[in-house]
Amino acid sequence: MSGWPKETKHLSKRTVRVDAKEKVTGRAKYTYDQHPKGMLYGMMLRSKWPAARLEEIDLQPALDMPGVEAAVLVQDVPRDIRFYGQEIAAVAAATPEIAEEAIRAIKLKATVRPHVVDPMKSIEEGAPEVFKGRTNLSTPKTRERANPDEAFAKADVVAEVTVMTQAEIHHPLETHGHVIDWGADGNVTVWASTQAISSVKNAIAKALDVPSSQVRVISEFMGGGFGAKFGSGVEGLACARLSKATKKPVKLMLSRFDNHHSVGNRPGSYQKIKIAADKSGKLVAYENIGFGSAGYASGGATAGGGGGAGFKTPYVYDVRPVKTSQFGVAIHAGSARAFRAPQHPQGCFGMETAMQELCDKLGMDPVEFRKMNTAHEVRLSQFDLAAERFEWKKKFKKPGSSKGAVKSGVGVATGEWGGGGKNSTAEVIVGEDGSVEVRCGTQDLGTATKTSMAVVAAETLGLDPTDIVSRCGDTNFPPSGGSGGSTTSPSVMPAVKVACDNTIEELRLASGMSDVTGKNWKKACSKIGPDPLVVQGKWREGLSGNGTAGVQMAEVEVDTETGFIKVKKITCVQDCGLLVNLQTAESQANGGIIMGISYALYEERVMDDATGVPLNPNFETYKLPTLADMPEIDVTFQNMPERGVIGIGEPVTVPTAAAIANAVSNAIGIRMTSLPITPAKVLDALNGTPGAEQNIAWDRVASISKTGDFINLDQQELPA
Repeated sequence: MSGWPKETKHLSKRTVRVDAKEKVTGRAKYTYDQHPKGMLYGMMLRSKWPAARLEEIDLQPALDMPGVEAAVLVQDVPRDIRFYGQEIAAVAAATPEIAEEAIRAIKLKATVRPHVVDPMKSIEEGAPEVFKGRTNLSTPKTRERANPDEAFAKADVVAEVTVMTQAEIHHPLETHGHVIDWGADGNVTVWASTQAISSVKNAIAKALDVPSSQVRVISEFMGGGFGAKFGSGVEGLACARLSKATKKPVKLMLSRFDNHHSVGNRPGSYQKIKIAADKSGKLVAYENIGFGSAGYASGGATAGGGGGAGFKTPYVYDVRPVKTSQFGVAIHAGSARAFRAPQHPQGCFGMETAMQELCDKLGMDPVEFRKMNTAHEVRLSQFDLAAERFEWKKKFKKPGSSKGAVKSGVGVATGEWGGGGKNSTAEVIVGEDGSVEVRCGTQDLGTATKTSMAVVAAETLGLDPTDIVSRCGDTNFPPSGGSGGSTTSPSVMPAVKVACDNTIEELRLASGMSDVTGKNWKKACSKIGPDPLVVQGKWREGLSGNGTAGVQMAEVEVDTETGFIKVKKITCVQDCGLLVNLQTAESQANGGIIMGISYALYEERVMDDATGVPLNPNFETYKLPTLADMPEIDVTFQNMPERGVIGIGEPVTVPTAAAIANAVSNAIGIRMTSLPITPAKVLDALNGTPGAEQNIAWDRVASISKTGDFINLDQQELPA
């Protein structure tokens, strides 16, 4: 069984997406495009209160309406309501308009309760309880190693910063949703916009009380997912029950408004960081006390210190004396879900902000300071390569020294990710005409998984990617896992490689030829007879790897009269293991960096304290960057085939916001400590007005943190 070839024809080269023509011509059918005969339209009834006790619900007025065929409760009543937009019931009707009228006809009786949507207010004494009878604070995670108090006392230079990151909402272009058809034979067909067709299959089977063998999930084309589409969600289970009740297909796709309220977010964080170094710039101590909110999901003892406080800290750099304490805070808002590189952007922003504050106090070059505090050989090479491509030594100036009203600045940050993969099976079907079809029960989120499958198959079989038909997104195909954590390529591509290697061996036996690849392929295939050759292969260790590093540098211009920030350039150097398809990798990197820019400058869930209602639940008010906001993006990959396939979808988004924040601070000479960095925050900083994060009652936070369980980190591994 061979490994990856050293000399390649297709691997690490540019290959156009195999489904590009279907997408640009509109022939690609997404979940929303499915219209089975007799289909009904589903819609969810959502809470108009952020906190309440729902006592009674009457579905009959909806059921009495012409065109309404079913109505179901999401959960039994009485029940507690913990956020505005929480799912209550669902209906199925002949048209979307009738479904909307039916939702309005449902009668509710509830007792409204006090609410709290600001994490800083939720930690105050007497704050409204998210979970009745429980504190809004989770048990802290407290860690200490190697006497940091003593190290701080002896340190030459100490810096302190308080930083805040916002809640960022999941907003893929295709909203969450399903089309579910309860067939006359009892078999259930599900079209789902999902990152895990196998998980949806199991969830739907359980909800409908049918064997999973009777459920088929299809996701041939998907309009994006960043961690929130791993399960069927409340809307998927409701859709399934409506289809079962009516014995008809039901489509239930969330509106953009619904998507904003209920499918998850990247939780915000609040961090007070103290960091110290000796005169040479070597880190000698680190302390971080922090909290965050994952909405109602971080309430009470069930949070275990997670939620918004699950960020990695200390992040990346080498420092032994460490003290950290983190806890989750419950608020009346929708819960968090995994979001592209969970925990890492928050941890990176906090660490890199503190690192730059310390660096400025030392009067050192930011790149050299960071190199001094990591022994990671790949990362060290990335700092040098990025600095060369970015022209760092030419562009870096003393903070705030840029002349004129429009000031320029540069910043640097680094990130990491784990990834890895396993437990995938692929299947190759070969016809006597030489046709090749490769199948795997994974899903393509829009990340060109099918194209990568074709590239690997073509490379192994000696063919061209256009000779390969690659298919995924169907639970009838050989099993694979969910697509998240940058694990899809490291899981699927080795399985495709092994299946193709096995196919070569089987074809040799069937044809009697020793060389069946490349120019001999069709001749060999002609000898297998009318029945196709079907061969499977499983993921094999050694063909994929995990653990990746990246460095990014940002150049910005800041208009000190308006506060407007223009990102001029992002330089990215990223370790990627074996490059499968350069074009796809560049697309992933560009997309991740753009998401990082959006996190740095634009996106934020805005809640109204008085009503508990999100104020920006659409793309008019929930700000995103446009093409006009895009900088020059320069990406360099460190192709390391010997490491095998490594996913890069997550790590490329991690350091972007931190690099931009450091660049803005370098431009204006004032530390920016709160994301997103809006024009208003820039003007406040220039006017000396402290941000909200500077007004946290840290004495109370410190007293809370002391009640947590002590963990001796000498006995466990710190984040790298």
